[in-house]
Amino acid sequence: MNCGYFVEIMVSLLLLLTILYCVRLNRKLRLLKADEQTLRATISELITATEIAERAIAGLKSTMRDGEQNLGGRLERMERLTSELDEQLTAGEDLLARLTRIAGVGKAAAAPEPVPDAKAVAAAAQAFTERARARLSGLAA
Repeated sequence: MNCGYFVEIMVSLLLLLTILYCVRLNRKLRLLKADEQTLRATISELITATEIAERAIAGLKSTMRDGEQNLGGRLERMERLTSELDEQLTAGEDLLARLTRIAGVGKAAAAPEPVPDAKAVAAAAQAFTERARARLSGLAA
C-alpha cells in the first residue's frame, strides 16, 4: 500500500501542478485576448484613417487638376493679350514715327518766326512797369 499511496500522492501533486499551470496559462490567454482586442481596435482606426486620407488625396488631386486647367486657360489668354499688346505697341511706334516725320516736314516748310528786338522788349517792359507804378500810386492816394 505504501507504493500505491505514494503513486496516488504523486498523481495528485502532478494534477495540482497541472491545474496551477492551467490557471497561469488562462491568465496569460486573457491578457493576450485583451491585447488582441486592443490591436484590432487600433487596426480598425488605422484603416479608417487611411480611407479618410485616401479621400482627402483624391480631393486634392481633383482641386489640383481644376487649378491647372484654370491656370492654363489664363496663361493662354495672357499670351494672346501680350501678343495683341505687342502688335499695338508696334503699330503705335510706327504711327508716332510717321507723325514725327509729318510734323518735321511742316516745321521745315514754315518760315521761322522773327525774333523780337531786345531793345524794343526792354522798352516795352519799362513802359509797363511805369504804368503799373502810376496805377499803384493813384490807388494809394
